[in-house]
Amino acid sequence: MSHSIEHTDTHVAKRARTRSGSDLEWRCINTIRTLAADTVQRANSGHPGAPMGLAPTAHLLWAEFMRYNPTNPAWINRDRFVLSNGHACALQYSMLHLAGYQVTLEDLKHFRQIGSITPGHPENTHTPGVEVTTGPLGQGIANAVGLAIAQTHLAAEFNRPGFELINNHTYVILGDGCHMEGISGEAASLAGHLGLGNLIAIYDDNKISIDGETELAFTEDVAKRFEAYGWHTIHVSDADDDIVALRAAIESAKKVTDRPSLILARTTIGYGSEKEGTEKVHGAPLGDKDLAAAKTRLGFDPAQSFVVPAEVAAHYGQIAAQGQQLEADWRAQFDAYRAAHPALAAEFERRANNELPADWKKGLPTFTPKDKAVATRQLHSDVLNVLANNLPEIVGGSADLAPSNLTELKCSHDFQKATPEGRYIRFGVREHAMGAIGNGIAAYGMYIPYVATFFNFLSYCWPAARLSALSHFRVLYVMTHDSIGLGEDGPTHQPIEMLPLSRACPDMVTLRPADGNETVGSYVVAIERKHGPAVLCFTRHAVPHLEGSSAEKVALGAYVLQDQANHDVILIATGSEVSIAVEAARTLANEGIKARIVSAPSLDLFDQQPAAYRCEVLTPGVTVVSVEASGVTGWTRYSHFSIGMRSFGASGPVKDVFAKFGFTGDQVAASVRTFLGAPAERRHAHLAVHYDY
Repeated sequence: MSHSIEHTDTHVAKRARTRSGSDLEWRCINTIRTLAADTVQRANSGHPGAPMGLAPTAHLLWAEFMRYNPTNPAWINRDRFVLSNGHACALQYSMLHLAGYQVTLEDLKHFRQIGSITPGHPENTHTPGVEVTTGPLGQGIANAVGLAIAQTHLAAEFNRPGFELINNHTYVILGDGCHMEGISGEAASLAGHLGLGNLIAIYDDNKISIDGETELAFTEDVAKRFEAYGWHTIHVSDADDDIVALRAAIESAKKVTDRPSLILARTTIGYGSEKEGTEKVHGAPLGDKDLAAAKTRLGFDPAQSFVVPAEVAAHYGQIAAQGQQLEADWRAQFDAYRAAHPALAAEFERRANNELPADWKKGLPTFTPKDKAVATRQLHSDVLNVLANNLPEIVGGSADLAPSNLTELKCSHDFQKATPEGRYIRFGVREHAMGAIGNGIAAYGMYIPYVATFFNFLSYCWPAARLSALSHFRVLYVMTHDSIGLGEDGPTHQPIEMLPLSRACPDMVTLRPADGNETVGSYVVAIERKHGPAVLCFTRHAVPHLEGSSAEKVALGAYVLQDQANHDVILIATGSEVSIAVEAARTLANEGIKARIVSAPSLDLFDQQPAAYRCEVLTPGVTVVSVEASGVTGWTRYSHFSIGMRSFGASGPVKDVFAKFGFTGDQVAASVRTFLGAPAERRHAHLAVHYDY
């Protein structure tokens, strides 16, 4: 059900404004407006309109409702704030400054400048108090769903009678653009299904987008859509001037604990500007003349900039002191909790400190060539379940593919509204939101989230995966059906460009194990990588366990799997193609051609090794041929010739598909033989730049 807090909805530029609230409250609100406008004006770049319209909402959240301690932005039970419409970040930076975080007026003056902690969109790695990196629209609201899931689960896991350690809320502001992006619908649908009553979203309903009025492209009834998702909705028709109505709406939302809440707050973009209510104030500074007039209108001296009146600073100073006391009280409660529940408290502290237990690798399997050939998707399931037994912080799930990608946790049941202690999340067919929700879970702390789908559909969650890397979040992207080897589903499902794409992303590690031992090693690398995502790629079809494979050597990225003295050629391969390279080497050996086999589960990690080690593996002066049933982009760094995919795949049984595109032992041997027999000038023409040590 939706209810409204009704007030006059006439265009604010054409009416006398009637305000509710105290003089001090409005002094604070107008300080936020002028600070944000000054910040954008000084940079001569940015978005002043949304911050000016959202100032009353931001003030109420930060001054009355949110619990935080600016001297410790990492306090675990703090309320989380997400600005999904991240272009409005001058608002967030202004609030962080006023609230007492380590964001100074000088930082505001260096908005959008090289080396500043106030970049053009919020980045969690740059600015104290920023929880998640936002900017690509819709990501923030999906992150907020992940934050709310993490809080719900952590409370179920650790709270005990008399000890409500974890009870924070997640507040998120979002705009029209976030609603238009499909990711927000995916995330909101799941949030409603899960009944996340700790999630409160405030929609900046200003009716303006970059192109002009939103009616140009966006006329849906947002409230009805969210009600259909299972959300509680509230309308505030004058969020510019009626903070009594805004306050009542937020209070009402907090009382609804069985479902998330959306407050539709009617605001005026650029409130106080001559251009208020128009797209002209969306993405450009006000200009000196308009800014001066707006300051006069808002009760500030137009000749002064970056002004925080003493009474405003004092008011927020009191709020900051209250936040420090809130954390002190929480820590006192935790001391009592430790006395009553010592084992739980120790586990809580271990995870809060991002520490792995000493025995977290116990029970991990080892394999020999005598073991049965198995698809690495099955091997990954076995390894994941061992790790989940050892690491209760592992939570995650799949995009409605559990029977295929084998991601279910045998040690736990589902995370659902009725069972919030469950660790397996049924994301449904929502890959884009799934990745962003994983980022939110990672951002909360205390968890190692994994998200899973077919590797080709990493493209569906790529914007979120890219932000995992930018944000340095440890999210495990479990990607099965990792090549043309998935066979019958055909080219719509066969990833050709995904390995080059994920390898190209900074701060992301891609791992494609060849067998059971490398599968173990890949998971170990991903878990130990505390500040960045890993893409783990697994086969649909069976692969043999290889002589010489090593879990430990996965961390080197590439290593010599099998060797011959005075080798004539080096075959470097990944995943299921390593065993094909081994077959090819046997054929070549019968012809007197000696081949070294290099398994390269992660070119990203190999890139990071010392030059001496890379020269040890890829002998300078010896021809290198790469073998991978994927696009060849990127291989020229290490190979003179690539046996790979230069087209889309085809539908058919895996053996037939591999044979069609040249991926059998005999075919690879023939390709190597032909290349080695070519004149030297032709061989070198295949490579513009050889691997650079």
